[in-house]
Parts: sequence; structure tokens; C-alpha cells
Amino acid sequence: MSDFGVHDVERMLRMPRSTILALVRAGFVKPKRGDRRAYRFSFQDLILLRTARALRAARVPPRRITRSLRELRRSLPDAVPLSGLRISAVGDRVVVTEGRSRWQAESGQYLLDLEVSVADGELSLLARDEPAPPPAVAEEWFSRGMAAEAESPERAREAYERALSLDPMHVAARVNLGRLLHKGAKLGSAERVYREGLRRTGNHPMLLYNLGVLLEDAGRRDEAIAAYQAALREDPRLADCHYNLALIYEATGNQRGAIRHMAEYRRLGRPNGT
Repeated sequence: MSDFGVHDVERMLRMPRSTILALVRAGFVKPKRGDRRAYRFSFQDLILLRTARALRAARVPPRRITRSLRELRRSLPDAVPLSGLRISAVGDRVVVTEGRSRWQAESGQYLLDLEVSVADGELSLLARDEPAPPPAVAEEWFSRGMAAEAESPERAREAYERALSLDPMHVAARVNLGRLLHKGAKLGSAERVYREGLRRTGNHPMLLYNLGVLLEDAGRRDEAIAAYQAALREDPRLADCHYNLALIYEATGNQRGAIRHMAEYRRLGRPNGT
């Protein structure tokens, strides 16, 4: 129960693969490697992933996130206790509760309320959906959107839209909104969300990457290639982008391009866990 693959993390944390890999690339979590160099995450890694996402969404500076996660890892047990864990924000502190015991780890200010429990031998990590005051700022609406995605994509979409109405430069809300629209087969709306984000924030690599995925699904291969290439100019370490380009190039007969990008994907360590 202390060794989880990327698919396990996606399911338990309800976190997109792209977010998991981005947090690993940023150095916030350092999973071990298993067979075929696939990532293997520990119980502590799962907690750190969920916390890192919340801290980054709250725009806490990376150095402070790293320091907070280092302190949090020191306070976490090796395995989830039978009494469960609760990790929450109290002011600008991360507070860990185990049964009746409580301790804190240094943190930046963010919105997070996470419960960890064991039932029938299964580990569960759930964001709590407790009543809260009406959100007044974009970041609070973004946090609400993340919490609502698993139960109600429609409520999540509305929350992300509200976040963007308050802060059109909020890239994470725009990425998540576009992804939800894409999954709902609203490709035109998703494309508008991404392109508006690029117009406002410049060539952000995740907006470009997600746009490329959308264009590829829409059968617009040449435009997808251009989007992927632009994303890699901004962030050459986007392994998924190299992988997708390799597949497109192979399908279109560009063997040299396919070999080059697949080699780069493999050099980056197969972060997809494949």
C-alpha cells in the first residue's frame, strides 16, 4: 500500500496526469523509479503532491513551497495511521491532525482541507467539501473548482469561469476550464478559452500544449504540430509534448521528426510511467 503508479495517483487524487508530472518536474515531489523506470509514489508522495498543487494554485513562491513540503514530509508517518490524517490550512500554517494529535509544518497561505483514511485496506485521499463563505477572490473560486471537479464538472466549470472573470490572467483556471470543455466535447469553446489565455498571458507552455491536444483531437494536425512546437520552445522539458509530436510525425511519415522527439521523451525519463 506504500507503492503507487501514476494511474493510481490519478485515480486517488483525482489529479490530471499533466499536473502530476509538472509537480514532479518542478522538483516538489521526487518519486522512486520502478520497472522500466516508471514512477512509483509513496504514501508521503501522494500527500506532498496534493499539497504542492494547492500551494502552487495559491501562487506561493516556489522556494517557499519547497521549504513547506520539506517540513511537511518530515512530519508525515511512513504509512497512513488507522486513525487517519487531516491536513488543513490555519492562517498561513499547514496543520496535520492525527487522531487527537496536531502538529504544523511551515507553509505559505493557501486553501487546502484534505482527509486521508484507510477502509478495507484501501487508501483514500479526499478533499473535504465543507461549507465555506462565498468566495470573494479569483483564487478561492479556483480552489472551489478543483474541489468540485469529481462530483460536478458543471459546478467546476462555473467556478473556473468566475475565477477568470475576476482574474483573466489566472492560467491554472484557464487550463482547467479548457480541459473540462474539451472533455465535454465543446471543442470550439475550449479553443476560445486557450487562445484568449495566450492573447492575455503570452505563450504559456501549458496553454499551448493543451491547445495542441485539442487541435489534434479535432483532426487539425498541422495546427497541432505548430502548437506543440511553440510549447516546446517555451519549455523543452514537456515530455508529453515530445511524445505527442513523435506520434503525429510517425503518422504523417516524418520518421526523422518522430525518432528525434521519441528519443527526447525517453531521455526525459518517460514521465508518463509507461
